[in-house]
Amino acid sequence: MTVAKIKFSPVDIEARKKLDFHSGDTIKVWSKIPEDKGKFRLQAFEGTILARKHGTEAGATFTVRRVASGVGVERIFPLFSPMIDRIEILKKSKSRKSKLYYVRTKAVRDVRRKLRSTTFQAEAEDSTEEVDNTEVAEKKEE
Repeated sequence: MTVAKIKFSPVDIEARKKLDFHSGDTIKVWSKIPEDKGKFRLQAFEGTILARKHGTEAGATFTVRRVASGVGVERIFPLFSPMIDRIEILKKSKSRKSKLYYVRTKAVRDVRRKLRSTTFQAEAEDSTEEVDNTEVAEKKEE
């Protein structure tokens, strides 16, 4: 007597379980975006994995973060979602933590540091222009 396997999901569950990605890795997730009349288009979301939760059980999720137009964007994908076409692992990296949520504040700090340095440079340029203008005015009076 043989036991027939019934397929309950359109997703290849075994293939998704075997995907070996962890926090810190860079991946590209191809998700299906619904268009008109039942058609789908594929859209890639490439970024760094911040967290992977619930292992390989049915409710497993992973969080991907990328910076788009200077703004950090995060998406949480269900691992076994039929709306995910494929997952490509682009770069493996070692991280010492399983959840990399500190990257959010680190990115904000880096942006603030860059803004601060550009404002200091702008203020320095403004002050040198004022000095140049006064020197020109003094020369005209002589």
